[in-house]
Amino acid sequence: MSTVITNIGELAGAAEDRWLIEDAALVIDDGRVAWAGPAAAAPATDEEYDAGGRAVLPGFVDSHAHLVFAGERAEEFAARMSGRPYAAGGIRITVARTRAASDDDLRANVRRLVGEMARQGTTTVECKSGYGLTVEQEERAVRIAAELVDEVTFLGAHVVPEGTDPADYVRLVTGPMLEACAPHARFIDVFCERGAFDAEQTREILSAGRAVGLVPRLHANQLGHGPGAGIAVEYDAASADHCTYLSEDDVAALAGSRTVATLLPGVEFSTRQPYPDARALIDAGASVALATDCNPGSCYSSSMAFCVALAVREMHMTPEEAVRAATEGGAKALRRADVGHLRPGARADVLMLDAPSHIHLAYRPGVPLVARVWRKGQPL
Repeated sequence: MSTVITNIGELAGAAEDRWLIEDAALVIDDGRVAWAGPAAAAPATDEEYDAGGRAVLPGFVDSHAHLVFAGERAEEFAARMSGRPYAAGGIRITVARTRAASDDDLRANVRRLVGEMARQGTTTVECKSGYGLTVEQEERAVRIAAELVDEVTFLGAHVVPEGTDPADYVRLVTGPMLEACAPHARFIDVFCERGAFDAEQTREILSAGRAVGLVPRLHANQLGHGPGAGIAVEYDAASADHCTYLSEDDVAALAGSRTVATLLPGVEFSTRQPYPDARALIDAGASVALATDCNPGSCYSSSMAFCVALAVREMHMTPEEAVRAATEGGAKALRRADVGHLRPGARADVLMLDAPSHIHLAYRPGVPLVARVWRKGQPL
């Protein structure tokens, strides 16, 4: 059954030659976008929905999240706000709680967070493992994630478990753990940072994943300058995520590659780190995405709209740049051509704002502006 959403005040991401169409309409048929253009030219359909002059955007694409976990770390956040700096060690607290949780508890938490995201306009979700760090626990994490989200990333290389020799753990990640997890995942990721995995270990893990068909992506340059962004480009990674500390060479390398710089401003908000230099990346021609990095430690937010507002206010992106990074940028970071836009043929993931323009996502931060969401053409 076909549906036309008509009387759209502003339609974003639906045309090849321009990002916005005013006084527009969008036709959905069989879960896909069938037509987009001026409302006066809309074809006849079985049903009609009046947008009432509201803005319509592609559903948000959250290309970086850690949702398979148990417990929370509110006390850590409060301590950090009192002056204690963020370090990777807090991951181990979540690992212990996640290992102790049942499958049903973990599944319920992922389902809760995905639902929370959907109510805020996110229609495509990536989820990583990384809070298990044993073969059995990591396999469980990617298997549960695969049941409930669009894209799954194997992140056994999140941190070296306490009391484990790093070389032994890398052998485990690249051997039995990878073998168990690869069937449930599309991507492989490494936390390439001080306190986690160095350049040599990162290359070894990415190479092993690529050899079994997984697409590399990387946690890079979050806590300081380092080799992560360069390695991401070297491995043609789908994305280099965080990118808080980039050199001029890093920016140039990303701009000359198809690796997307995925910026996670909710992390900087929650850890009081400096924000990434989005302007340097955009002005150099790099592809940029925004994502939440929803996790219980460094950013317990599932709101892409919040990330858009932070990107505009703190990273000097324009509202259009920020919304595009949260939609088509996220799709590029997942190497998906069917989401992140509303051109004919796209999956009909549609976000209608209770506002006349996408600008309101930054102009009215913290205000619930989602009027309606469709996923695969079905209203949520």
